[in-house]
Amino acid sequence: MSRMHGSKDFWIGALRAEGPAFAAAVADAPPETPVLSCPGWTVTDLALHLTGIYQWVRDVAGSGRATAPEQRRSQRPELLPGLTAAQQWQQAYDDLMVLFDTLDPEAPAWNWAPQPKKAGFWPRRMAHETALHRWDAQLAIAAGEPIEAKLAADGVSEVLDTWLPAGRRAASGQWRGVVRLSATDAAQEWYLRLRGEGVALLDTGTILDHDEHHARVHVSGTASDLLLALWGRVSFDTLSVAGDPTLLDGVRTG
Repeated sequence: MSRMHGSKDFWIGALRAEGPAFAAAVADAPPETPVLSCPGWTVTDLALHLTGIYQWVRDVAGSGRATAPEQRRSQRPELLPGLTAAQQWQQAYDDLMVLFDTLDPEAPAWNWAPQPKKAGFWPRRMAHETALHRWDAQLAIAAGEPIEAKLAADGVSEVLDTWLPAGRRAASGQWRGVVRLSATDAAQEWYLRLRGEGVALLDTGTILDHDEHHARVHVSGTASDLLLALWGRVSFDTLSVAGDPTLLDGVRTG
């Protein structure tokens, strides 16, 4: 099964769907509503967190520079006088979308991952950041909807080709063996070889017969559930797991 390769138009389309859905969930929740999937956070915290990310990414993606920015991203901007967190988020979202609409994906832009330092990294990253936090916001009002299958499948790929190779695992440890993930609603699957602290995403179309790629654990479920499990939003126990489940601690990100 082949993995989908997204495009700027695909990710911007996802942002145009996920952004308003996030805004609607925030609007339906009292500001101090707890976000159950982000312990200790309220809906206000979640909206301001995403606001800060958008503002920082707008500066980085549009900088025209492939070098690391001098200013680190703040975890949460202050709430501006006269604005609600939802209004502040909307301003940041609108500004980001204006940039993305005219952004050349091949333009130089730094990112923290083992990926080309090009602006095209950021629409993908923001599409998945927004979709995940939309799910968080909807869960806070007991209205969580799954992430659309094609977007979720690309989100699984992003965890495996970007987050884990960058060393961004949820926990430290030494895991060895091959993990197989199958998205039952997207006709896609992934093989990931764990090598202690390292990982390798295997291309099953070019694996040779003598390569040892027998999976020690196989997880199958919808693309949305796979993605949510990789991000620690749901337990892998809620999916179909065959083999050694201890390896799954090595594929969670955060």
